[in-house]
Amino acid sequence: MSRFFAAGSDSDSETSSSEGEGGQFLQARPAAVAAKGFLLSDDDEVESKRIVRSAKDKRFEEIKNLIKIIRNQKKIKDVARVLETFEDLAKAYTKAKQIVDKEGTPRFYTRCLSEIDDFVMTMWEDREGRKKLSKQNSKALGTLRQKLRKYTVDFKEGMDAYKENPDGSGDESSEDEAGQSESGSDDDTPAAAASDFLKKSAAPTPAPAAVPDKSKFLKKTTDESDSSEDEDWDSDDDDSSISSYDEDATGNLAAQFLKKAPTEKGDTKKRERERKERIIRRREDEEGLGWEKVKGGIPTEKPKMFTKESEVNHDAVLKKLAEIVAVRGKKGTDRNEQITLLHELRDISNAHNLGPAMSVKITLAIVYAIYDYNPKIADCMKPDMWTKCLENFDMLITIITTENSNIIIANTATDDDEILEEAKPSYIVRGDIISVCERLVDEFIKILQNSDAHSTEYVTRLRDEPRVLGMTKGIQKYVETHDYTCETICRIYMLHITLIYYKEKRGDDAVSVEMERLAKYIYSKDSTDRIRARTLLCHVYHHALHDRWFEARDLMLMSHLQENIQYSDVPTQIMYNRALVQLGLSAFRHGNIKDAHNALLDIQSSGRAKELLAQGLLQQKQQERTAEQEKIEKRRQMPFHMHINLEVLECVYLVSAMLLEIPYMAAHEFDARRRMISKSFHHQLRLNERQNLVGPPESMREHVIAAAKLMKTGNWKKCFNLVINTKMDTKVWNLFTHSAEIRAMIKIKIQEEALRTYMFTYGNIYDSLSLQTLAEMFELDTKTVHRIISKMIINEELMASLDEPTQTVMMHRTEPSRLQNMALQLSDKLNSLLDANERLMEQKSQKPGMFGKDRNDRRRVNQRSNQKQN
Repeated sequence: MSRFFAAGSDSDSETSSSEGEGGQFLQARPAAVAAKGFLLSDDDEVESKRIVRSAKDKRFEEIKNLIKIIRNQKKIKDVARVLETFEDLAKAYTKAKQIVDKEGTPRFYTRCLSEIDDFVMTMWEDREGRKKLSKQNSKALGTLRQKLRKYTVDFKEGMDAYKENPDGSGDESSEDEAGQSESGSDDDTPAAAASDFLKKSAAPTPAPAAVPDKSKFLKKTTDESDSSEDEDWDSDDDDSSISSYDEDATGNLAAQFLKKAPTEKGDTKKRERERKERIIRRREDEEGLGWEKVKGGIPTEKPKMFTKESEVNHDAVLKKLAEIVAVRGKKGTDRNEQITLLHELRDISNAHNLGPAMSVKITLAIVYAIYDYNPKIADCMKPDMWTKCLENFDMLITIITTENSNIIIANTATDDDEILEEAKPSYIVRGDIISVCERLVDEFIKILQNSDAHSTEYVTRLRDEPRVLGMTKGIQKYVETHDYTCETICRIYMLHITLIYYKEKRGDDAVSVEMERLAKYIYSKDSTDRIRARTLLCHVYHHALHDRWFEARDLMLMSHLQENIQYSDVPTQIMYNRALVQLGLSAFRHGNIKDAHNALLDIQSSGRAKELLAQGLLQQKQQERTAEQEKIEKRRQMPFHMHINLEVLECVYLVSAMLLEIPYMAAHEFDARRRMISKSFHHQLRLNERQNLVGPPESMREHVIAAAKLMKTGNWKKCFNLVINTKMDTKVWNLFTHSAEIRAMIKIKIQEEALRTYMFTYGNIYDSLSLQTLAEMFELDTKTVHRIISKMIINEELMASLDEPTQTVMMHRTEPSRLQNMALQLSDKLNSLLDANERLMEQKSQKPGMFGKDRNDRRRVNQRSNQKQN
């Protein structure tokens, strides 16, 4: 029994009364000794009163402690520690598997998994935040994401149920956290302990109206109440306990606190309500709820509109407009409020009939304010702001084009030059309508760049394109009907061309006619090279897209842009690459294989076609981009609906390279100094030949390489079946407009080039070949075979002659055989090796004339022998 409550027990009171006959109840002793005895008695009490808990409570408490640690680690975004604690949590749950099988998965565990899953998904989707993570946390995030996916498969139903009803009645975690928060807070402990004490002590007796007498209360207390009092008041400090003990050694100290404890029901309800409020606040702090975002910056006073007594006229509205616009760009300015004030001012102007010019001026100010709403250049407009911008811009165009055509918006006009009250002879408003329209198109492209190309959001935003194009045409019509400079007209024409040049509309000549008219005006009137060059590239792209190959080729060659394009700005270079690629595709569709290969060679050989066409960013191996460089390059990217299919592009390039390279390789098989037409095609061919086991082709690239190997042997049918099949049709050929014509053209080209390859490879075996036999082998007309063989003979590629009466090809056998070619190559290599050795000997002996004469003589002999062989 603790000596703290020595006076409260019956047995002690009896002994004290017997001892009290001869002297005092307790002898006076020093405070330090009393404190020491008090502490020792408490330790004895703790040891004697051990709490026995079930296995379920132990396991669940271990899991809850780990969950609390994970929440703290999530707040500081320590992903590596979250991963370690998550692994410990999974082990603790495995230990409690037997209990979980009986009781079921606890809801607080399902809640923890859902919170971790949301935490990982949020961090994974934040790409900018991921780049700022340390190497350890970045690696841990990927590992945690994979482990969490595998682990939460068995808990999917519980997690879905929790996400549907996160605050359900079965949420055990909230109750547990409530108990932990109540017991864990320092300021709540005394109140909770006192209330517990009151409940236990008042249980055996009815609640009286007043506080009972001390002696009566002490007689009715039991050992159970004493033990509960010991447990509840263990947290009191030593000084208070010792001082109270010295003041009244014969009394019960707990009774002193009972006088202060509330006994009315209202106070109990109030404490219970406060306890619940504390639980809710703690829970909101943990989950991030209950916080309100406060706007930073210096608070600015909202400009007041007109009073009832004030007169609303042009001067008053202009003054109020100047007050609203004066805070533009300042720190702490509420941009949304500024837009609202401008709308209100325009409504007041329209209500007092201040004229269309005033409405135009305020509308321009609204559009400028909407553009300034987003302070970052890289970020796009929010959907609600974009909608407001389109509405105000549409209203502006309606006013200046349909209602009043006598309004002139000039950026050269000053505030004194403005005419807003009466048209003398026309209204003049200060502003730059072309810059506003250009910014509108830039914002539209920026919105598409920041949208997911495979989501419905992109499709929704893309529906605004006809509306933007209509607004551009409205500004163009307005500029054409007023006396604007040629430079301004060229700018709006260029903007119109940018919105229509990439659209393929076959059978609709109106777009092509409009494109031709706009481009010719810019060619003749523009004084800046940039607008003219960009217009020309758009024109070439448009011609090539509609299969006007010759017009596109001639326009590109006459411009001479290929000579100095490297000195242009990056957007112009991207446009040049796009025009060149579209030119190559158009040449392929027309059957001009060599022109198609030459146009696509530079883009495809670099291996950076995606980056050169501004259709994505590639990871650089040697150097990493800075965050600023990456932002700049992302702003240059083309929207998804303007992309060129890179797989189609690569397939066209590889097929063109195959049709050119395979016959050339067969004709110069033993030529040591032969040059490669396509290095990238050779590289793919060598990689395929080095493989020990080559399976059936799967990708588009493997199909073309396998077809090239078959063309080497002259087997054109298998080559054609590999290039044209169901898989290749789905991936590539069906994407062309006239796919049937493309397939027929490819078949003819494969037959012709296979015939040439066959003649180069096996021509030395024959003495003569019948044209009819060759036509049957390659399923070609006799005239086509005659044309191909004649061209080969004229170009001195084939040493033969045609016998017209018999329709045969007579081989002359002037070319060396395979063995002779190999012998000649060996002799050339030996001669070069001998020359190298002689030069080395001359350097050592320092006598240049010793071997020079013999080497020159040997060269003359080799030249004569080669001449005799030829």
